[in-house]
Parts: sequence; C-alpha cells; structure tokens
Amino acid sequence: MTAHLDGEIRDGRHHMQVRVYYEDTDFSGIVYHANYLRYMERGRTNHLRLMGAEQQALFDQVETEGAGFAFVVRSMHLDFLKPARMDDVLDVVTWPVAVKGASIMLAQEVRRGAEVLVKAEVRVAFISGGRAQPIPKSIRALMKADLIS
Repeated sequence: MTAHLDGEIRDGRHHMQVRVYYEDTDFSGIVYHANYLRYMERGRTNHLRLMGAEQQALFDQVETEGAGFAFVVRSMHLDFLKPARMDDVLDVVTWPVAVKGASIMLAQEVRRGAEVLVKAEVRVAFISGGRAQPIPKSIRALMKADLIS
C-alpha cells in the first residue's frame, strides 16, 4: 500500500507531492537549491517504480546475474524560477521526452499549485559494468508508451 507515497501517473506524467520541511530550507527560509535535486530524484525513481522498472530490482539483478543495469544521470539543466518556502506542498512532475539508444531525456517541473518553481531537463544513461548499454526493449516500450507529444 505505498502507491500514494510513490505518486501517480496522470495523462502520461508522473506527479508526486512533497512537503517542504524546515530542514529543506536555508537561513532565509526558502528551499536550498540542492534540495530540488533530491525532490526530482525521488520523482524519477517513483516514476520508474510505477511503470514497473524498479531500480532496486535492477541492482539485485547485477548481484545475482552479473548482467544487471542501472540508470545514472548523464546531464541536467535546471532553471530556478521562483522559491519554495517551509510548509509549501510541492508537486514534482516527471515525463519522458525522448528515448534513444542508451539514454532517456526526461522533463521535470517542481510546482506549487499552478506555479512552476523549477524546470529541469535530465538525460539519464543506462549502464552495465560501468559502460553505457542499449536500453532493454521492455523498458524502452514502457517509456515510449508514456511519451507525450
């Protein structure tokens, strides 16, 4: 019964709510910039989990079969538009933009209501044995099924 913790997929986009706590803020009472990266990482992880591609299962496969895969962030571009503050409830929205070879381009937004606070473009690579590998067809099909035109 963790579905509500993992968020939900609506209209091809993963939505996950996060409350801002005191520990997330800096001395001025706004969210410290690096914490947005944490929120977005959770969004990407939960998006994969709800699509049936749990990262822990990928790690376990490495240990048992030696041929497992993992996602790693290859590049990230962020635009910080507006600050979030303590007690805000944020919506971390994640959706795939492109699936190619060994990488997936994702778009992410951190919103407070209808207001977009942070935008990000994230390229994740699929690796095995420390090297980029083509994304397996099963995961490629899951991600392409979720692509938004």
